[in-house]
Amino acid sequence: MKKGWWKIVAVVLLVYTIIGGLLFSVPRLSIVNETVRALYFHVPMWFGMVTLFLISAVFAIRYLRDPKTEYDIYSVEFANVGLAFGVLGIFTGMIWANYTWGSPWHGDPKQTGAAIALLVYLAYFVLRGSLNNEEQRARLSAVYSIFAFAAMIPLIFIIPRLQDSMHPGSGGNPGFNMYDLDNRMRAVFYPACTGWILVGGWLATLRIRMRLMANDLNEIEDEKNR
Repeated sequence: MKKGWWKIVAVVLLVYTIIGGLLFSVPRLSIVNETVRALYFHVPMWFGMVTLFLISAVFAIRYLRDPKTEYDIYSVEFANVGLAFGVLGIFTGMIWANYTWGSPWHGDPKQTGAAIALLVYLAYFVLRGSLNNEEQRARLSAVYSIFAFAAMIPLIFIIPRLQDSMHPGSGGNPGFNMYDLDNRMRAVFYPACTGWILVGGWLATLRIRMRLMANDLNEIEDEKNR
């Protein structure tokens, strides 16, 4: 119970986010209107994605310094869940864009950068699947994980701000500022960010435990066959 308190917090925050995101009042903004509620899901999922990819890169660095199988498993599973969050984030963004811009995909620099970043991480899993040697797979994918995270930051946070974009916070188009994100929205938005990050960490740890158990079972089978 003491070790799992953060999981309870994650569930509570997520339930609160869903209820607050759908039912609590929001500012009446022109064009955006009720679609501003997507902020409670789309943006926190991206924050969760970036956090999970960062943790994946940290464990990739740790593997390169000390090549333990556990570090490789941690790195790949955090990347797995991070990619899932990225896909959810891009789809929730497309739903928002469909109502706000008139179509789900405009080829906006922010959308394009996000799509390229996800493709870079998809290539990470293609790389892992193409190598049979476990040590080589772990070492090369660790290097690639660091490269993928380094590439993601400018693709999502820097390049779109340097170009003309309809996306809030890009290309001179201001993000949700103090007048848009009022106290009512902050009361849901900040817990949503924390909740989605915690849920992402929970899912990653579940996958890690499953992988570690599978590795232990494989080792037992190998010992029996000797």
